[in-house]
Amino acid sequence: MTKYIFFFALFFCSISVMAQLPQSNVYLFNMKQVSDSIFEFNQPQYLTAFNADGYNNQPSFFTNDELYISAQLPSMQQPELYLLNLKDRTKLRVTETAEGEFSPTRMPDFYNFSAIRQEYIGRDTVIRLWQFPMDRLTNGKPVFKYLQGIGYYCWINSKEVAVFVVDNPSYLALANVDTDDLIPLATDVGRCIKKLPNGNLSFVQRNEAGAWQIMELSLYRRGNITPQPIIASLGGVEDFAVLPDGSYIMGRGSKIYKFNRFRDEDWIEIADLRYYNITNISRLAVSPDMKIAIVAD
Repeated sequence: MTKYIFFFALFFCSISVMAQLPQSNVYLFNMKQVSDSIFEFNQPQYLTAFNADGYNNQPSFFTNDELYISAQLPSMQQPELYLLNLKDRTKLRVTETAEGEFSPTRMPDFYNFSAIRQEYIGRDTVIRLWQFPMDRLTNGKPVFKYLQGIGYYCWINSKEVAVFVVDNPSYLALANVDTDDLIPLATDVGRCIKKLPNGNLSFVQRNEAGAWQIMELSLYRRGNITPQPIIASLGGVEDFAVLPDGSYIMGRGSKIYKFNRFRDEDWIEIADLRYYNITNISRLAVSPDMKIAIVAD
């Protein structure tokens, strides 16, 4: 990491590297779109110096200045949720449980947030979607009464969630929080699920050749649930983020690429972050005011 990266919090030395989850870190840039194909990335910040030898992943903007992540320090048995306040430059540990919490997301009602919780019941491992109040005055509760095996998810509205159901094979479905009913949408899907600005659902799916492809599915006409291909993913990449104007962005290696279905013919490189020693980019998250959080292994 170069001297230009801002250390978000104090560095804690660790004596061992976690075996359960891969080491990863989260970085932040302010992103400005100058033209269709030119973007500026500035004001770099290194957000996870407090856990440099640990697991830091799954960033999610709750507001322009509040970023939640899942983190596991070397001293922890399971990942916990942290709130990084980008304005005050502080961090807050949100959960402290025997279970592991992943994929924090603010719920549509804005009074609650949700996360995947990995629970241990006897010798069994149970993965469920939980919800927690934003004020953290109670311990939360499962979103669904019976539904388990949810690995990833995306809120569509206050009553419906697009869920990646871990099964054999795993599949994408639309789940109703009142009834636990599932409407299967697609198979051979990846972990990345996003709601687009136009209200449609976007996700990655393997095509007949086994390559990842970004798909879009309209949720307005429930009788037509056939997803439409948008563009092939970058080779070996399944994670993407969506800009406020509906453009897709993906990271591969040290580079970030952008694609807008109405203006671009193919992926366009918009940044190379190797100057900051950022490589192996995986997940991305973008705030409404165009901050970008980058996970690099």
